[in-house]
Amino acid sequence: MNRKCDFLIIGSGAAGLSMALKVAEYGKVLLVTKSDINTTNTQEAQGGIASVTYEPDTFEKHIRDTMICGSEACNEEAVKAVVEGAPAQIKELIHWGVRFDKSGGKYDLAREGGHSEHRILHHKDSTGKEIERALVEQVKKHSNIEVLEHHFAVDLLTQHHLGQLVKKSTPDIECYGAYILDLKRHNVFTVLAKVTVLATGGVGNIYHTTTNPAVATGDGIAMVHRAKGVIENMEFIQFHPTSLYNPGERPSFLISEAIRGFGAVLRTKDRKEFMNKYHPMGSLAPRDITARSIDYELKTRGDDYVYLDVTHKDAKDIIKHFPNIYNKCLSIGIDITKDMIPVVPAAHYCCGGVKVDLNGETSIHRLYAIGETSSTGLHGANRLASNSLIEAVVYADRAAHHAVSRLDKLGFAEGIPDWDYEGTSVPEEMVLVTQSYKEMQQIMSNYVGIVRSNMRLERAFRRLEIIFQETEELYKTSTLSQHLCELRNMIAVGYLIIKQAKEMKQSVGLHYSLDYPIENTPFKTEF
Repeated sequence: MNRKCDFLIIGSGAAGLSMALKVAEYGKVLLVTKSDINTTNTQEAQGGIASVTYEPDTFEKHIRDTMICGSEACNEEAVKAVVEGAPAQIKELIHWGVRFDKSGGKYDLAREGGHSEHRILHHKDSTGKEIERALVEQVKKHSNIEVLEHHFAVDLLTQHHLGQLVKKSTPDIECYGAYILDLKRHNVFTVLAKVTVLATGGVGNIYHTTTNPAVATGDGIAMVHRAKGVIENMEFIQFHPTSLYNPGERPSFLISEAIRGFGAVLRTKDRKEFMNKYHPMGSLAPRDITARSIDYELKTRGDDYVYLDVTHKDAKDIIKHFPNIYNKCLSIGIDITKDMIPVVPAAHYCCGGVKVDLNGETSIHRLYAIGETSSTGLHGANRLASNSLIEAVVYADRAAHHAVSRLDKLGFAEGIPDWDYEGTSVPEEMVLVTQSYKEMQQIMSNYVGIVRSNMRLERAFRRLEIIFQETEELYKTSTLSQHLCELRNMIAVGYLIIKQAKEMKQSVGLHYSLDYPIENTPFKTEF
């Protein structure tokens, strides 16, 4: 059942859905997602989406906040493109049916860590879910968009599949589509496309503790790596400072940064406020500093969690603004209007990824990457809160315009072979996959987390190499399954994080190494 389409879009979050809607007027769209269409990182996003909306906010302030938060490592062109393109994309989201909260006839703008102004549009504390709802409704109504749920993109098609030797140094690598695994029928088919778009989300599940849903396994990044495309900035993994401490629950429930923007304060278990020791913005410091400060406090004090305290705010306002958080905490016996919330950092967002230009195009021609899969340069060494959703829709727009302008000049590749099943069988012991999965998560969590060192990274590299070899042997002899493909992708992503972290000979933003301490900080102590 081989297929052809004008646009193959892999992933169904805000980036993939919005691009599908933008290009569907110009050609046939096939949107592939490995779970149901709503199972995405976008669906889980609580806080909101950043955009300059009212005075006294300005583009210049948003740009400056982004650059400062990113440790001045951002691509300023990308920052300007997103910040200045944001208002138009917000209007389009509203046109598509997204309902942002209002107060007194105006949009109720929140403030989050690292922002100098109130500029976060939101829908209570479930903004991502609202954006996903509206976009899915529009996509399902469009006659030119076909959605394949429970279909897994295995590998990208390039000249390699035409018998040519493809290396990273090969000029003009092209993408012709992808091999797709039907997870219900267990067969692999070929999709040939004029344009292929990766919108496959993040990498959080390579760590044991993450706020990401189980589908966030770095599939797009791994596929581009195998196709010899350029991957960058993978050392910059953002740990959200405040996930709910609830041992045994996975993924970890996110306690939105918006609650700190609302006035919540971080405290140690003996109820002492501590963030003012680390940053002049206190509990509203940028995420890298806040997560590292919490990590430092936990390790030096020997505690399992810190508290987030919002009990000094009006109870009715708390419940009104954060009904999702209120109900979740209440379900485990915590009334956030009266009780402090136990929180710990958790792997949350990948600031690097597939390197793209200002049009969202990768180093591989005819292949675009948008959303968290991509590295646009917007985030630099640390993402500013609520910049991710706006980046996704702005770059979807830019990629759509660029792809449509070239569509008439592109054709379909001829001679791509069907998937080769020869010599494979169903693995007799799935424990080989599940155990490697757990081992890899432990390696990344223990050695490549919030604080690193050369010794930790080298040990992680050696340990992961063993799992890589074992998994490749299993892959060559096994019929494909989602878990095996995800494990292979996660190992590739882990390798890239470790490799690029080892190459970084300084502590910058989210990459903090004990071998390269930052002067005048309390984080120089070994622990």
